[in-house]
Amino acid sequence: MADLDHCREFGEILETLPFWPQLSEEESDLLRRSCNLRHFKKDTVIHGYEEECLGMIRVASGMLRVAIISEEGREITLLRVSVGEYCVLSAACMIHQITFNTQITAEDDTDLLVINTAAFKWLTERNVYARCFMYELFTEHFSEVMWTMEQILFMGYDKRLALFLAEEWERTGSPKLHMTHEQIARNTGSAREVVSRMLRRFAEDGIVSISRGNIFLKDPEKLKNLTV
Repeated sequence: MADLDHCREFGEILETLPFWPQLSEEESDLLRRSCNLRHFKKDTVIHGYEEECLGMIRVASGMLRVAIISEEGREITLLRVSVGEYCVLSAACMIHQITFNTQITAEDDTDLLVINTAAFKWLTERNVYARCFMYELFTEHFSEVMWTMEQILFMGYDKRLALFLAEEWERTGSPKLHMTHEQIARNTGSAREVVSRMLRRFAEDGIVSISRGNIFLKDPEKLKNLTV
């Protein structure tokens, strides 16, 4: 019964794909047979330099963080993938236009619907609608990466941090954020010391209050003013 429930759940999710109505019976049957639900613990690297090429993924629960890592170990978060969103960078091995390496990490305990690489590659080679979806998704990823680079290169860190905190508030629906300074540094492309210094300044201005592993957003109006 559990397997039947999973198949039904997979079918419901797959049918939300924009190109689903344009699939032949053979193609839709292949997708149903080639997807599975995988669970990853928080901080698990699910795709990277030495990890497997998963295929196309959809986040069923949790959150993914896509980053690049320098030789010195510094991480820059390029984008984050939340519930209901798809990611094609986990199938980078089949996209020749992608010439850089990324690391994808489960930011929380995360469940992923995975369409394996072989099946997704077979489908995009035969179905123009699936291929267009793949490249549109890649274009969206690229746009997010460029926005991240623009923030890092041209935006003051106070504004970058304010934008990140505001986005987290909107995503979680809570003014209390359970994040360490190290996590924020990874997500904003900065150093932990810079994060700590800026958060202290925000606290002095009455925008936030800080405790170990937690940040409470006290004044949303002041925070919003910093983002414009």
